Amino acid sequence: MATKKITKTANPGKPDPNAFKVEESKDTMSQTLAKLVTGGALSATTLKQFSGGGENLDVSDLVAQMKKAGDEVVTGDMRRVERMLSNQMLTLDLLFNTLAQKSGRQDTFKGIEVLLRLALKAQAQARATAETLSIVKNPMPYIRQANIAHGPQQVNNGASIAGAGNSQSEPDKLLEQQHGNVLDTRAQTAASRIDPAMETVGAQHRPEKP
Repeated sequence: MATKKITKTANPGKPDPNAFKVEESKDTMSQTLAKLVTGGALSATTLKQFSGGGENLDVSDLVAQMKKAGDEVVTGDMRRVERMLSNQMLTLDLLFNTLAQKSGRQDTFKGIEVLLRLALKAQAQARATAETLSIVKNPMPYIRQANIAHGPQQVNNGASIAGAGNSQSEPDKLLEQQHGNVLDTRAQTAASRIDPAMETVGAQHRPEKP
């Protein structure tokens, strides 16, 4: 189903500034409306309502300009955003000064408090807008964390913790491979009576002073 135009006007001879003008396509009515809703068409209607342009401002023109602004941001052109933030910062600063001056002309403490509180809120928003503008102009570099070690690294491939119960150390194993003998790791036994020369020195042969 081809869609040519979506309009709300009752007079075909005069275009409706609140109507969305859609070019002919192969999309259905539902698909066309879905593209308009997700593409910012509703935002264009809201923008027109608060802009004060009245019937002299067409929604279709707003949709085109908003799409252009979005395309600029996508391509990295932030000049429009920078101008917008600058204008908002100046407007908020003006609100701060206006409210602060009005609070100074009040006769009651309540009137001073209300206006001064609003003035400080405008001042805080102006400061936040200035910080946002600074971030847009000078974005912080994104640093990805890398696993970089300074100095030599030791990598144990194939090491198993399951064999921790084996108390035989690596030097012991190396000694066995070189001499072909198995180390006796059993507990130490007492000296045998077969070889008396290997017994402990008797009391008579011991020195008087240790």
